[in-house]
Amino acid sequence: MPESKPVLMQGNEACAVGAINAGVRFYAGYPITPSTEVAEQMAAKLPDLGGVFIQMEDEIASMAAVIGASIGGMRTLTATSGPGFSLKQENLGFAIMAEIPCVIVNVQRMGPSTGVPTAPAQGDVMQARWGTHGDHPIIVFAPSSVYESYYLTIAAVNLSQKLRQPIIVLLDEVIGHMREKVTIPEGKLMVERSSDKTVPADYKPYDEKGITPLVPFGFGHYYHVTGLFHDQYGFPTGDPPQVERALDRIHEKLEKYRDEIVLTNYIGHKEPRVAIVTYGCTVRSARAVVKKAYWQNRMPVGLLSLQTVWPFPAKEVEELAKQADVIIVPEMNMGQLVGEVERYAGSEAKVIPLNRYDGEMISPDQISEEVGRWL
Repeated sequence: MPESKPVLMQGNEACAVGAINAGVRFYAGYPITPSTEVAEQMAAKLPDLGGVFIQMEDEIASMAAVIGASIGGMRTLTATSGPGFSLKQENLGFAIMAEIPCVIVNVQRMGPSTGVPTAPAQGDVMQARWGTHGDHPIIVFAPSSVYESYYLTIAAVNLSQKLRQPIIVLLDEVIGHMREKVTIPEGKLMVERSSDKTVPADYKPYDEKGITPLVPFGFGHYYHVTGLFHDQYGFPTGDPPQVERALDRIHEKLEKYRDEIVLTNYIGHKEPRVAIVTYGCTVRSARAVVKKAYWQNRMPVGLLSLQTVWPFPAKEVEELAKQADVIIVPEMNMGQLVGEVERYAGSEAKVIPLNRYDGEMISPDQISEEVGRWL
């Protein structure tokens, strides 16, 4: 094992280093606050590794470039924020339909429109899920620390390749710009590859029997890539049974690998009366509350932090709701993920939104005050 050493770095920098250590060698993007440091790091590091960095003319072209490079056989990444994430949505839908692996980092900021570029927010949760049109599947990770930014980016790159699926890493301005100590294995690549490297002569890039590897264009296999519904060879079809099978197939692979995709962490009382469910930088405030309430005072309080926000951790919330009387959902928006918590908590627990959307973080005191109302 290479020697590990602690490094002080930003969340944005950790994303870039994680991507490189997971084998990403192509980046296309456009600078935008507060994600620009991801591009800066990739521009500085990729050329020395034989990789490619391109600053594109806009975010539409950036997304198209990473799709093209991925079809050509490279592991790819792009990063953006706010309006840039909106511009990526059409090509993101294409990548989902054509099953092209790539990773999109979105460092959230205040919106709508250009909003407050330097202020933190968590307003892109529903856009990450439903930003492009149609009944598409999506995987979205939400780091709550610099450490998680590093390792969740690695997970995103590897899962994207394994499942032939675009994946979003949804940071926020706080996590993107804060600095923490992270221990990174020196010089170690964390690249996971499929154990089955054999490709049959009758190559079906969209085989109904499972996920087939994406053979890069020009490497001996003929197939078609389109955003239209397509058959097993990628050629367009409007046949209703084939259309239905194709849509089912891109959803089923996420269900099959759910245990690898859905990542959560619970701390606190085993049978909490009051539970907190949150994600991103708000986890940090919630953790401070639980440390004081449970670890110091043994109060029946717990925290379920979501590293994966989509697919939504339904089973985990259902189980939590069976134990808790009240679930508090702090979010730096006007209420987005709280609706999903309500859906899966059902009548088992009362769900309380706790929202802040003035460009500041939700503080531990705000969460502690709400917890105190229900104990």
